[in-house]
Amino acid sequence: MQSKENLTCTEEVRVRFNETDPLGIVWHGHYIVYFEDGREAFGRQHGLTYLDIQKAGYVTPIVKSTCEHFLPLKYGETFKIVTTFVNSTSAKLIYKYELFNEENKLVCSGETVQVFLDSDNNLCLYNPEFFQAWKDKMGLS
Repeated sequence: MQSKENLTCTEEVRVRFNETDPLGIVWHGHYIVYFEDGREAFGRQHGLTYLDIQKAGYVTPIVKSTCEHFLPLKYGETFKIVTTFVNSTSAKLIYKYELFNEENKLVCSGETVQVFLDSDNNLCLYNPEFFQAWKDKMGLS
């Protein structure tokens, strides 16, 4: 098991034609989608998928996202999405992302923050029971 300082997941993705502009480079809006790909992979690897969250009676809308671009990705390239869970005492899911190209150069970095809403769309001020149990299991408490 990874420590709370480095609870990460790495996913490899190939740039698809429909993600590029006429110059063959990835349109900037797709990087947020790549972040979601990273979150999905993280959830599958570490047992915290959106289906798990939904089954527990919660949704986790994004309330903040940041994205910094350093190098372009091009059609046909493969790249890595490194997703890192940021532990917090708040009832939030915070993830950091780093995308690396085939030469292992940093292409993009960013962060998303999600909050928990219960089945009545009320904001949760404390960690939901299932999430606290997950944190305990992962050694994040």
